[in-house]
Amino acid sequence: MSDRVYIFDTTLRDGEQSPGATMSENEKVRLARELEKLGVDIMEAGFPAASQGDFEAVRKIAQTVKHAQVAGLCRSMPQDIDRCWDAIKDAAHPRIHTFIATSPVHMKYKLRKSPEQVLEMAEAAVKRAASYTPNVEFSAEDASRSDWDFLVKVTETAIEAGATTINLPDTVGYAQPQEFGDMIRYVIEHAKNSHKAIFSVHCHNDLGLAVANTLSAIQAGARQAEVTISGIGERAGNAALEELVMATKTRNGYYQVETNIKTERIYPTCRLLSMIIGQPIPANKVIVGANAFAHESGIHQDGMLKNRETYEIMTPESVGREKTDIVLGKHSGRNAIKGKTSELGYSLDDDALQTVFEAVKGLADKKERIYDADIEAIILEEVYRIPDKYKLLHLSVQSSDVGVPPNAAVVMEVEGERREHAALGTGPIDAVFTTISEIVGRAPKLKRYSVNAITSGGDAQGEVTVHLEENGYSTVGRGAHRDIIAASARAYLNALNRLDKKNSEG
Repeated sequence: MSDRVYIFDTTLRDGEQSPGATMSENEKVRLARELEKLGVDIMEAGFPAASQGDFEAVRKIAQTVKHAQVAGLCRSMPQDIDRCWDAIKDAAHPRIHTFIATSPVHMKYKLRKSPEQVLEMAEAAVKRAASYTPNVEFSAEDASRSDWDFLVKVTETAIEAGATTINLPDTVGYAQPQEFGDMIRYVIEHAKNSHKAIFSVHCHNDLGLAVANTLSAIQAGARQAEVTISGIGERAGNAALEELVMATKTRNGYYQVETNIKTERIYPTCRLLSMIIGQPIPANKVIVGANAFAHESGIHQDGMLKNRETYEIMTPESVGREKTDIVLGKHSGRNAIKGKTSELGYSLDDDALQTVFEAVKGLADKKERIYDADIEAIILEEVYRIPDKYKLLHLSVQSSDVGVPPNAAVVMEVEGERREHAALGTGPIDAVFTTISEIVGRAPKLKRYSVNAITSGGDAQGEVTVHLEENGYSTVGRGAHRDIIAASARAYLNALNRLDKKNSEG
């Protein structure tokens, strides 16, 4: 059996289905480039039949990615499969990923099909997909609640029809590690043509066992793991790429498998995703959280000073967490900034580099220390954000604790037209949001507001995330600035711009 485990990343598909994690086409392409640098073997770019926007994003990713395989997901339906191929056919290494449910509860209540009908649909779907490309993956949805002998039948049928990868997912996070490993082993041992395919698993985290189940499946013979960055995804999420990869690397003598992941890019990739979707990385998040390599206990600190291995089973550097205190400042030249952006994994053209250069200079006049995270925030704020219909020009806020209502004065552009307005609010942030709403003539509902410090220290940049809802559409906006009120205004406008795009597409 091969000791190579293929990493199938579905952040762009299943991950984006996580509430509040919607990404624009440009953001998906940016993340796809980062996933390729990370070393994923296959990336699932989306569900092309879901919408025109998803189709276009998958097609753009397929045209952009050069080394990793690009997969599109589709139901076992002819029109879905055809649509999927249209989206990925320009990829250097395209893969069609088709699926159908195999558990009794799904077949009876969702599909309203008999097991025999499901077998027929699976066979027809794989044959149709294989007529386009030899790289076909078949998934038995809800495999962990399926009859094992039926899984053997559908596996044999799919392989015979042309599938080269068989995915047996724990779709609802129901399985237990020993049980799940036994199921994978059973199917591999009993499907007579199992040697012709790579077996894959896709585990959800509803009981907190997604990574454990995936590792158990690998021990049982699975050689493809379907994961997401930071474990985002439907409901409680998916198996986290960083956790799975570092488990196999740190305990290599136990698992005896290898992946192609460049682990030094793990933290930068998680950070990029966090900034794109506007969801901070929790401090206690495994591998990449702020506390993952922090030691407060005196006993722990004493041990660390004597030998880091006393309390650290991996190094921060191994996952890309190495930091330099002061890397750039107001005296840094353009070449230094270009070198730093390249080091962080960003390939910027001259115009984008100039934008970052000017922003760094401006920030250096206000901030004592500039960190890598500050640079990333500038790049994502000034370079990669979607084109703005609404743009902030100037902002002034007055607030007092003596009973005078806070008021905000805002100058902004609306489709190139300069507009000015002032309004009161119950607090300074509310005053800003109210003023902006009155300028643009819209009043979306604020569902959530959160603030996160990008770096440490009293001069840290603040990262604000807002969740707005309007006309049945919802979206997340983000903004970063040393002034938290300015960051809030940017986040609010970013969300409005996203809502405007959704309304125009809808």
